[in-house]
Amino acid sequence: MLVLRFSVDLAGASWSDGMTSIDRSDPQWGMPAQPYKSGCDRVALPVSPGKAGADVADRLDGQRGFTLLELLVVLAILGLLVGLVAPALLHQLGSAKDKIAHQSIERLASVLDMYKLDVGTYPTTEQGLQALITSPPGVARWNGPYLKGDKIPEDPWGHPLQYHNPSQRPGHDFDLYSLGPTGQPGAAQAAIYNE
Repeated sequence: MLVLRFSVDLAGASWSDGMTSIDRSDPQWGMPAQPYKSGCDRVALPVSPGKAGADVADRLDGQRGFTLLELLVVLAILGLLVGLVAPALLHQLGSAKDKIAHQSIERLASVLDMYKLDVGTYPTTEQGLQALITSPPGVARWNGPYLKGDKIPEDPWGHPLQYHNPSQRPGHDFDLYSLGPTGQPGAAQAAIYNE
């Protein structure tokens, strides 16, 4: 039967298989005969079998922290993540408002289709979207209001939606659109139209 014994003391370590003993502090093993040092360059204290020695060792091991290099590496990684993720998130936020504007325009276009079913025509440019809330003068068979509340819906950027009848685009009955984030006609951002 093979029995291994291992012991550590301040002079070095020795290992034995029960027959031959090897002194690890021997120069042939390349290990100097000096006290063991922990990861933060503190000399380890000899631990006595009593509770007091164990408490001292526990307190010293509990004080190990992070090095400045470790903290700088973590901060650099976090900086890279923020630098890569933040623009994508901001782009998603902008495209989300575009999608909301498009959905709002399509929903309002459906309401205009219901208005046409009741009245027979779409509201004129002069009547505008207000015709969906209050009955325009001289319109028979108005069965509204077609929208809740007394305010005309706005785009996600807080600008009023634009309405033209007849359409200025071929193949459409009317134009219902948002001017985009700037709210200015002819801006670099393209307007969002009904389909």
